[in-house]
Amino acid sequence: MRLHCIQHVPFEGPANLEQWAKANGHTFTKTVLYYDEDFPKMNEFDVLAILGGPLNVYEEKDYPWLKREKKFIKDAIESKKAVLGICLGAQLIADALGGKITANKEKEIGWYPVTLTPEAKKSKVFGKFPEKFMAFHWHGDTFSIPPGAVRMARSEACENQAFEYGGHVYAVQFHLESSDDSINRLAKNCSDELVDGKYIQKKEEMLSQDKYLEGIYGLMKVLLENISK
Repeated sequence: MRLHCIQHVPFEGPANLEQWAKANGHTFTKTVLYYDEDFPKMNEFDVLAILGGPLNVYEEKDYPWLKREKKFIKDAIESKKAVLGICLGAQLIADALGGKITANKEKEIGWYPVTLTPEAKKSKVFGKFPEKFMAFHWHGDTFSIPPGAVRMARSEACENQAFEYGGHVYAVQFHLESSDDSINRLAKNCSDELVDGKYIQKKEEMLSQDKYLEGIYGLMKVLLENISK
């Protein structure tokens, strides 16, 4: 497998996506957008993973590369590439497919459970997940389910946590790629978001939940091993 990632900000990288790819003999490459790097050609990768970031999908004036990123994502989907979007990446996929990105009713930051929808049981990817699992979250926005897509998961704070489109496109609002280091980086660089909120964990509590890291790594493995089948 040739896995290619799109990275938006220095402190939110591929984390365990890269570790998994290299540990299993896959090719790993990435486009770093804050360095204004070029995207690969469609025949140079098999799976595209679009990472998160604190920006909004409509902030093209502040992030000029967003326009060409959106086109690249559309081209990858139309080329039937296996595509995975994480957090901001999921919102960019939703936008590319005609969904809407809006502020969620609550910010969701920290470790919270995710529950699959009944439709997820039919998915070649989510059908292999447990019905309920713990995941790491860091988002204030959410997406609507785009036309033709199927909702795969929800949480108490966010009704649309994941969707699948066309059997080859997967969008997840939560983070399965997170490592202890990547969570610490987020907490350091986005500490201004750690305010009082119903679904915002205190920094100390969030960083002490490393018991869940093995579980999300296992789910990420399931996702990546099945996404391009």
